[in-house]
Amino acid sequence: MKDMLPTLIAFIGYLLFMLAIGFFFMKRSSGRLDEYLLGRRGLGSWVTAMSAQASDMSGWLLMGLPGAIYMMRDGGGWGDIWCAVGLALGTLCNWLFVAPRLRVYSEKTGSMTIPSYLANRFRDPSGAMRMLGTLITLIFFTVYVSTGLVAAGKLFESMLDIDYRIAVGAGAVVILSYTFMGGYLAVCWTDLVQGSLMFFALIAAPAMCYIKNPSVAFAADWAVRHMNAFPDGVTTTAMLGVTSAMAWGLGYFGQPHILTRFMSISDRRELPKSTTIAMIWVVISLGMATVIALLAMPDAVTQQLWGSAPDAKGAEKIFIRMVQVYFNPWIGGVLLAALLSAIMSTIDSQLLVCSSTLTEDMYKCLASRTLPEKRLVRISRIFVAVIALVALGIALMDLETIFTVVQFAWGGFGAAFGPVILFSLYSRRMAWPTALAAMFTGLAVMLGWRFAGLSAYMYELLPGFLASTIACLVGNTLSSQRDTAILAEFNAVRNAMKAK
Repeated sequence: MKDMLPTLIAFIGYLLFMLAIGFFFMKRSSGRLDEYLLGRRGLGSWVTAMSAQASDMSGWLLMGLPGAIYMMRDGGGWGDIWCAVGLALGTLCNWLFVAPRLRVYSEKTGSMTIPSYLANRFRDPSGAMRMLGTLITLIFFTVYVSTGLVAAGKLFESMLDIDYRIAVGAGAVVILSYTFMGGYLAVCWTDLVQGSLMFFALIAAPAMCYIKNPSVAFAADWAVRHMNAFPDGVTTTAMLGVTSAMAWGLGYFGQPHILTRFMSISDRRELPKSTTIAMIWVVISLGMATVIALLAMPDAVTQQLWGSAPDAKGAEKIFIRMVQVYFNPWIGGVLLAALLSAIMSTIDSQLLVCSSTLTEDMYKCLASRTLPEKRLVRISRIFVAVIALVALGIALMDLETIFTVVQFAWGGFGAAFGPVILFSLYSRRMAWPTALAAMFTGLAVMLGWRFAGLSAYMYELLPGFLASTIACLVGNTLSSQRDTAILAEFNAVRNAMKAK
């Protein structure tokens, strides 16, 4: 217990700081719904960039990616390295092609969520697009949040030696508390802190490993000699594997918890600065996560960290083992808090997106009268708590396949929303029936591919994304937008983008 005390103090201090941020923004709150859900579109470039990337990269960055790459040490291919390349390219394209137009278009249509943006953009008279978008968001994100709680619970359990259920509950209470109190601004500002801590940890861990093992420089040579980008040759199967891994990048165009960051920046002219900050963070973070795995590959380092080569589950703890072996407990506690940061920064964003969708796209639409802003904020807080409790119930089942569930949810959002978002921003011809059909098509193909067992050959996001894109193109060929108000709005957004 004495050895765990510094780590425990660091963890508690970090959690109290997160709660303090939530309390601070609750006291500053004006009670407006757009403030609680979108920060009144007043975020600066740094907060926007760091919040978007911290909410994007969860514990997968510090655990899943290094572990998967490490398991290639005995001659496997570079599948997960290609995945990192795809994510970096997807991030860049999202900031360049989606962020500026979505910021302008969402304000023009008065939209605070992705389902409301799509419904308002196309003036869907049926309400089906809003309802479908709401269901997609709630189902995928509730399960997504539960996997984050599982990861947080297992971290607490392994680091602090406490019961798993208590660990999951403790993590849920802290995340729920600051999200409940401070809303969007609390989530974004905590993401700024969490993203900075993650960045520091990703640099510190491999740096200390190198300092403790100066000869570890041959790790790069180890990778060259023992790994091969195409271990079985440049075959059709190998190329499909690379394409499938890089297809992760397509998912960015449909992720609500990332897209809402673009909608909330104070001015679209701040976005080039945010893009630079975000890309520096992403490239260095993904690169350092890869380096952590490469440095652990030599036998001497593997011996230090584990004693013998670990299995796949053990390999996911490379970062944790480096912190435990190479750092004193006080600094180690801070660095392990970075792992908790990675988990929390994603969960809080997803909780708020679910709450926003329930409030804006379901409750307000079903209400028979206009409701006061403060009441809507209270209702949104209640929804945060309800979703967290449902996710907690799922998490207490002790899910084992965290990465699989995350992969599934990421693919669902990318296939259902991604192409429609892109066409909504750039296609003047697109009408609501085409957009709705494309959402259905992308989701149906993605689910069909998954449950048919074809994901072993190609990630289900790619066929779902392509099917939705084809549906958009075919729909635009067969019909076109005729509503003069929608066409005028599209022209106004296009002209605004040309203005300096």
